[in-house]
Amino acid sequence: MSVEEKFDNAKDKVAGKAKEVEGKVTGDKQREAEGKAQGLFGKAKDAVTEAKDAVKDSINNLKNDKK
Repeated sequence: MSVEEKFDNAKDKVAGKAKEVEGKVTGDKQREAEGKAQGLFGKAKDAVTEAKDAVKDSINNLKNDKK
């Protein structure tokens, strides 16, 4: 996972948590839900990136084994 991807994913998680807390404090259920969704989106992007990296590693290992 590149630094840019980590930063982007963390940004989504942090911004989502901030929106969620803002929604809770102000009683704005829609804002709270938006925050939860954005936080989950950041976590999902982490999982996709990790899976992509695992596939790349597996392919590289297979290539190296054939050499």
